[in-house]
Amino acid sequence: MPLPADFEKSLWAAADQLWTNSGLQPSEYATPVLALIFLKYADHKFAQAERELSTKSRRRGGIGRDDYHARGVVYVPEKARFRVLRELPEKEDIGKAINDAMKAIEAENDDLKDVLPKAYGRFDSKTLKEILKLFGTIPEDVEGDVFGRIYEYFLGNFAPRTLQKGGEYFTPYSVVRLIVEIVEPYHGRIFDPACGSGGMFVQSASFVSAHEKRPSDEISIYGVEKIQQTLRLAKMNLAVHGLSGDIRETNTYYDDIHDQVGKFDFVMANPPFNQNGDPAACLGRMLDGF
Repeated sequence: MPLPADFEKSLWAAADQLWTNSGLQPSEYATPVLALIFLKYADHKFAQAERELSTKSRRRGGIGRDDYHARGVVYVPEKARFRVLRELPEKEDIGKAINDAMKAIEAENDDLKDVLPKAYGRFDSKTLKEILKLFGTIPEDVEGDVFGRIYEYFLGNFAPRTLQKGGEYFTPYSVVRLIVEIVEPYHGRIFDPACGSGGMFVQSASFVSAHEKRPSDEISIYGVEKIQQTLRLAKMNLAVHGLSGDIRETNTYYDDIHDQVGKFDFVMANPPFNQNGDPAACLGRMLDGF
């Protein structure tokens, strides 16, 4: 079922009120909440795949983790299922339960290793219970890129409160869209050397979809991000939009981790400004490629 156009707005208003009452700093609240949106998405896709596999599979050994991975679906262990966490009583240590759930998901999905936060011990169980209840209002039969919409809306609203020096992880949607529409990445390898939370990739995929093509068939995603926390946001952002890519942690000014020169069809970036560094070292590395 389609959701009301302002659904993410009402969801944000409720989550924002919970933050106000939590006593946490914005930076302590943002990433864990975004990760719970990711968890709800992963659980949703897992449940869909589980139903489909149960109908089609006749193997004696049953359905296993590899069956989900073959469909591009995150394998979600029972202890990490959203309903299991949502149904925990408030007297339980819900923070520990969510930390354990995130660890369990990482253990079963190599591409999520060291991506998911485990800082839920900072939250009291009442706040976590309310957040889980809130995200539980997302219907099971939603259609389209609902989770991507919600994740981006939350990301955009968290950004002004947690923005780092130079605007390092979030470029406004309007700017990203303008860059993508100028570049027109219909088909090929896309690279963002300062990818932040991955907005260029998400918008490039939307551009491809708008031209009635499947992003997974048309574009390959590569990125670099120097801040580990922001790298995690980018990987979760790709996941909730049903995308995958090769995004690595390094400083693109000094390290050519993707062997970049001549390898990409499109390069898009809104790099952080007013940064200190070693211009001579940066220039020397760039000249080495020619």
